[in-house]
Amino acid sequence: MDRVPNNQALKGRTVLVSSVGAAAELGIELERSGARVITAPEIESREPESYVALDEAIENIFGYDWLIFASVHAVDYFLRRFHQLNHDISELDDLRICAIRNASTTRLEEMQVHVDLVPDSHAAIRVIEALEAYVGGREAFRTANFLIPRSATSIDPLPQLLEDAGARVDVVATYRIASTNESLLAQSRALLVGGGIDYVAFSSPSDVAMLAQLLDTNDLSRHLQEVIIACIDQPTKQAAHEFGLSAVVVPPDSSIPAFVEAIRSFQYRQR
Repeated sequence: MDRVPNNQALKGRTVLVSSVGAAAELGIELERSGARVITAPEIESREPESYVALDEAIENIFGYDWLIFASVHAVDYFLRRFHQLNHDISELDDLRICAIRNASTTRLEEMQVHVDLVPDSHAAIRVIEALEAYVGGREAFRTANFLIPRSATSIDPLPQLLEDAGARVDVVATYRIASTNESLLAQSRALLVGGGIDYVAFSSPSDVAMLAQLLDTNDLSRHLQEVIIACIDQPTKQAAHEFGLSAVVVPPDSSIPAFVEAIRSFQYRQR
């Protein structure tokens, strides 16, 4: 089989890479192979643009049966506002608390908030299964009220799955995901959600976590179904799997040249 010239192998393909670490070199090499490279911006969490919805939810906290925390950001910003409104942690004792991911659980325990359920996976369907087992069947969802603190731009599928099961779900903007390059952040989100990305190339496990944070979700599978996932090594592949992704490109060794060649070879085989 003839090899495709380096500058044409990925022509017409759009690849998303991280902005940190080895990803910078990776982006350069991918561009040399003809790819259009989108570099995801560095991101951070900030206070929400408005507290109206969150304040209303907190003031009516006894109207909920479940409080689901899906990230450390959700824990930190929710409890900070909870205290600012002169509420005491003991007021959460009558609610069931579900914590997704170990970091969320640890932070809640540090803040002396009881945790009733920690699903063994943070994929949305697995969280639903864990909740169903806890409440004794899906029928119980029909009388359950869930409060989920998230960012306003979250694409996490869990709320919709809960509603499909018959539950009432309020997702309240508790924080926002921001960047010093807001235009690039908006572009990255739009391309990912709108199907404008062909490949996502992860050069470390932290890259996977960063992308999940960018979209504020613990389950990347739904919006990246048509995207080819490339991981530089097995630990990164495992990290992708934990967020619901299946890596189809993994090089035999973890060097940047080998990684780019693996992506190029995969693309050549698709032609």
